[in-house]
Amino acid sequence: HAAMLAVCVRNGWDTATYLDPAHPLQQLVGQVVAEAAGEPVAAVGTDGCGAPLMAIGLTGLARAFRSFVLAEPGSAERRVADAMRAHPEYVAGTRRPDTWLMREVPGTLSKMGAEAVQAVALADGRALAFKIDDGAGRALGPVLARALELLGVDAPVVARIGRSPLLGGAAEVGEIRATF
Repeated sequence: HAAMLAVCVRNGWDTATYLDPAHPLQQLVGQVVAEAAGEPVAAVGTDGCGAPLMAIGLTGLARAFRSFVLAEPGSAERRVADAMRAHPEYVAGTRRPDTWLMREVPGTLSKMGAEAVQAVALADGRALAFKIDDGAGRALGPVLARALELLGVDAPVVARIGRSPLLGGAAEVGEIRATF
């Protein structure tokens, strides 16, 4: 929100209504999202923080992450990707797979979103995005780890991300695994 407000101040736009989907800032955000995704914004919803949420398909989401990773050095897109990778704890906190991946797999850009959506782009531009159908996050780690394995990412963090124990009381009684 601080960045959105800063853009409003810089452009002389009203700061009281910056969350309105019709606000010039949100129109600009929609244009940037559509351009990065290579597809139009399909719908506009509201995120948990109150900001407009630009809906795009999973292919578009992967394409957007790829575009940020492969952007020209010094471009706005590349500066965002570089900042996320330099400070992953500001993206996801210190105990999350996104942070671990960005710290341990050089050049990776990763972000989990609401309702069990995940997007990742590797330094070479290979990217993926997926959503767990029921919106529960418990399968995110195993699915992400398996996808990274299939992409040839060989790092200890992949096994750590893939571990998702099931507990019965205080005892481990099983685990969630990706089977593709």
